[in-house]
Amino acid sequence: MYISIDTIIKIGALIGALGVIGGLLIAAYKFYLKPEKLAKRMENLRKMHEEDIRKINEEQCLITYGLLACLKGLREQGCNGPVTDGINRIEKHLNKQAHDMEE
Repeated sequence: MYISIDTIIKIGALIGALGVIGGLLIAAYKFYLKPEKLAKRMENLRKMHEEDIRKINEEQCLITYGLLACLKGLREQGCNGPVTDGINRIEKHLNKQAHDMEE
């Protein structure tokens, strides 16, 4: 059996065509899966963001309580005026925000 140049060219063209068709099918499959992957990534980012916000809120709460303790210590040492005003404002703010934070 003799294989001519035309046969080799036809086989090469067939292999090329099958490669292009396979590439198109793979690209279509990846395009179809892309929204699902994107939705999962967005959900993970949202969860991470919510966790970060919760941690920041806890840290701010602790800082506020520490500041309030410092101001009360100053008031015990006899500092009045702005110290008392600061204590009153912080306590008022804490009372307003009490339903948002857990200790």
